[in-house]
Amino acid sequence: MSTHFAILPTDHLQLLSSSVNPSSNLDFLRLPHPRTGLPALFLPTQCLPSYSASANTTSILEVQSISPPDERSWILDDNVFADGKMLTMTPVDPAFLLLPILKLAETKVTEANPQFRTSDDIFEATINKLESANSRNEKSDNTLRDDLLRFCSLECTKKALSRLCDSKELSPDIVVYRHSTDRVIKYLRSKVLHLEKAPAFLASKMLTRNLAREGLMEDGQEDMLKLGRTRACCDLLAQYLSSEMRELLLNSYDFSALQKYVELQREEAMRQAAENAPVPRTKSQGTKDKLEEKEASTTAKKRKSNKASHGVETLKKVNTKSMPKLSTFFEKKT
Repeated sequence: MSTHFAILPTDHLQLLSSSVNPSSNLDFLRLPHPRTGLPALFLPTQCLPSYSASANTTSILEVQSISPPDERSWILDDNVFADGKMLTMTPVDPAFLLLPILKLAETKVTEANPQFRTSDDIFEATINKLESANSRNEKSDNTLRDDLLRFCSLECTKKALSRLCDSKELSPDIVVYRHSTDRVIKYLRSKVLHLEKAPAFLASKMLTRNLAREGLMEDGQEDMLKLGRTRACCDLLAQYLSSEMRELLLNSYDFSALQKYVELQREEAMRQAAENAPVPRTKSQGTKDKLEEKEASTTAKKRKSNKASHGVETLKKVNTKSMPKLSTFFEKKT
């Protein structure tokens, strides 16, 4: 049995620890990531052997692997584990995983004839479309269908479906649903509001740096600061939203004042940077300055070379009036 090191919430630690044993494997699900559409790994707590239905709480953990750039090992007591990667398991709202499924199952509707369908019909339509898209692959198996069917059967998935769709109860045993963009946006905005009040989010140093860089931490900018935090929450949620859904969420807010303020701050910063920057010298000015420096250097060298030595200067001060001329040494003696 292979050993992996993982980080996960403490309230899930006991549940997961009691489910891990050599005789059974964890029941992971491979589902499309809500932002990229690529296969991602998830672990529903309802599928754990130690899960009890009496707990009446289910959740889904997103499993990610972090591999070091260089070879690393884990050391635990006297044991060394060559595989140095670490797993992270973080709870994710199943509503985010449902969004691309509902989008795929969406059909054209009219106000006169809105289409409500059972959850089984919605999930079956999505699975058929995904299988059709994956049929071009050389290797195609039933893993996607099986994992989607198991995901759709979870209690937390069924509860999330009612939060994202309009619903009608045809009978005590039959409830039909219809994808509602308005309900989706309303639910996402409630997520943004909850995130804005989260102590961990408010204490984030990265958030503070980003807001300060845009000039939102200055005194008297409380309204802009609130809009900046809302925008940051939307960007954080967008990690689990498609580009289309992200735009719908952002358009549900009025960020025009924030955008204008940020642009003005950037223009002011660029203006100040331009004023403080050294004045660039033109090519002609640079050539002229170089010539002047060269002439000054040449003149200084000439002055230095024309300067007599100390001995010569001393001889110049000697009184030569009583001294015979040099020519007298070459005259004939009488």
